[in-house]
Amino acid sequence: MTPTTTPATQAPTRREFLKVSALAGGGLLLASYAEPVEALQRLVGGAPAAEPMLSAFIRITADNVVTITAKNPEIGQGIQTMLPMLIAEELDVDWKQVRIEQADFDPNKYPAQVAGGSTATPTNWIPQRRVGAAGRAMLLQAAASQWSVPVAELTTAKGVVYHKASNRQATYGSLATAAAGVTPPALDTVPLKDPSQFSIIGKRIPTVALKDILTGKPIFGIDVTVPNMHYATFVKAPVYAAKVASANLDVVKSQPGVTHAFVVEGTDNLAGLKAGVAIVGTNWWRVQEARKKLVVQWADHPTSQQSSAAFAAKAKEFFASAPQRTIRNDGDFDAAIKSAAKVVEAEYSYPFINHATLEPQNCTARINADGTCEMWTTSQTPQGGRALVAGTLGIKEDQVVMHMMRAGGGFGRRLYNEPLAEAAFIAREAKVPVKLIWTREDDMQHDQFRPGGFHKFTGGVDANGKLIAFRNHFATFGNGERFASSADIGPTEYPARFVPNLRMDVSMMPLGVPTGALRAPRSNALSFAFQGFIDECAEAAGKDPIQFRIDMLKAEIPPQQPYTPQQQAQLMSAERIIGVLEMARDVSGWGKTTLPKGTGMGVAFYYSHRGYFAEVVQATVSKAGVVKVDKVWAVGDVGSEIINPNHAEQQVQGAVLDAMGQAYGQEITFTAGKADQGNFAPATTTAGNASNFSLLRIRQAPPVVEVHWKKTTYPPTGIGEPAMPPLIPALMGAIWQATGKRVRQLPLSKVDLKWS
Repeated sequence: MTPTTTPATQAPTRREFLKVSALAGGGLLLASYAEPVEALQRLVGGAPAAEPMLSAFIRITADNVVTITAKNPEIGQGIQTMLPMLIAEELDVDWKQVRIEQADFDPNKYPAQVAGGSTATPTNWIPQRRVGAAGRAMLLQAAASQWSVPVAELTTAKGVVYHKASNRQATYGSLATAAAGVTPPALDTVPLKDPSQFSIIGKRIPTVALKDILTGKPIFGIDVTVPNMHYATFVKAPVYAAKVASANLDVVKSQPGVTHAFVVEGTDNLAGLKAGVAIVGTNWWRVQEARKKLVVQWADHPTSQQSSAAFAAKAKEFFASAPQRTIRNDGDFDAAIKSAAKVVEAEYSYPFINHATLEPQNCTARINADGTCEMWTTSQTPQGGRALVAGTLGIKEDQVVMHMMRAGGGFGRRLYNEPLAEAAFIAREAKVPVKLIWTREDDMQHDQFRPGGFHKFTGGVDANGKLIAFRNHFATFGNGERFASSADIGPTEYPARFVPNLRMDVSMMPLGVPTGALRAPRSNALSFAFQGFIDECAEAAGKDPIQFRIDMLKAEIPPQQPYTPQQQAQLMSAERIIGVLEMARDVSGWGKTTLPKGTGMGVAFYYSHRGYFAEVVQATVSKAGVVKVDKVWAVGDVGSEIINPNHAEQQVQGAVLDAMGQAYGQEITFTAGKADQGNFAPATTTAGNASNFSLLRIRQAPPVVEVHWKKTTYPPTGIGEPAMPPLIPALMGAIWQATGKRVRQLPLSKVDLKWS
């Protein structure tokens, strides 16, 4: 019997379209929607679109005020300003006319409401501009119809339509109601401005709500109040996922102001609702005082066998034996290392660290009479938060209503939504609206930590100073072939593709500690180790560190196996890295300045989250071993446009300071499965304090972080993350030049940098 063949089904193309309505009292409401193609695809076959089109709203009222909705979470990265700038630019309004509103979470209107991965710019650059351009086109058509003139004869500027031939003009506000009756254009057909016409994009626009922030207005998640609200604290086991064996609840319930105290059974999900004891009361202080009376016996848990000392010992075992697996093997490393003129070996390690957000984790939850759970949250991933809450409460996702509040820092911590699950569960059990606030100690000891890691490097250079052999044995965390969150490494990590004989090996140990993404995940740690060892190879080769890197980048090795499409899309451009390295060399005066003894300059580059950065650090180390960064030059290639130079520079400067803090004194250690650190303490580069987590102090900040942009023809990309990874290895290069000491372990507070 001949088999029947069915023609391949082609999934329908997703198309953006506009929905328009008139406002009561005169005005225009303009929304960009995406067709619900997932439903269509279930009928005709094919997978849902990987990147759904984005949505945005414009509201124009008769008084010529333009209100633009910012759809993504604002965590201090300036997105609440940047996204409306894109719409306002193409709408062609005066920024002074614009008012900004924060959207609530609504996946029907706003797909991809997320803050993370420096994705907002690349995913919104075109769609948000199209919304503004479509609105302008409709206003032009409304004016053309009223005046009986061709649209081609009309121009716009600062929210006004002009007809030069008849000397007529009309504000957008006066045309808004008429525009609501215009058939909207297809968004992929509207013309966009040439960059030479930009009047908002590329300008220094102040941060939305800056005055409210500076004057202490209650606009953050921790500031939320609702009627009849109670306060809650949630005590979890010091050993992650351990259950409650017993608790003196009667004592706690008898404390003044306490209304509820109960055990939460929890789950084994380290990023969900864990076991613990909830205490609820009418006053935050009373709840915390009652917590001091709480005595809990925690059940035994296997993670209590894990510790930082055990992790380091296991890494040593790995390095003394064959790796568990090899993720890349180019050429013949063993033969090449034997023929090398010089061989370099070194071990690098970095610790677990905390996200250390200024605003501790918090969430306010209320269970309404209709069974919905209403939440006020600072989540970076409200979609995931809604799903977690729904699963925790056993309700449907559309029964969870989420109001997105401004967050006092995220850095990746708010990608994870345990506080939402905790607040929702406690509110349901207590039958009152609840504001849950973690203490600083809760925040420090129950993070989704940036994982530590260990590397054993071997490199070989030939007689001409060329790096011909490179091996990394990475000791990290995971089970089987599955890495723990953010503890992974890819086969294209530099210097892969640029060394003819290269092997990347991996060995993994089990982990019961929760881990997750921190600003520039993976890159923030791998850059220190890889770029630091490249410096050592440059020294062995007798080459300048910048020129050594440039020479390598100009000699890409063809892959022995084809890259997957995903790997190909993520490959670093050698040309763009060379561009930022050369510019960093020029702006810093690299090699042209004679530095005093004890002062040095270091350099590093990194490609992360679509962004290319090279940074030069000048630092001075006192004879007592105290490090002072004198100046930082940061050069970034993030494409053709810097949308808001204010925020762009601030993001780079913040990334530099963030990385410095990590380098100087930040470390989370574990003993018997528990985090040792509990709060902040002054940073030091001499003696560490095992019970505290050091932040960078103002006096330690460099007087200048000089930011430069190398404009290229590529579409704009994000800035928040890619500026961070080069700083630490560049600083270590400066310390080497200043002291002759290689730093292969972080933080610096554990390294003796004294010199004479």
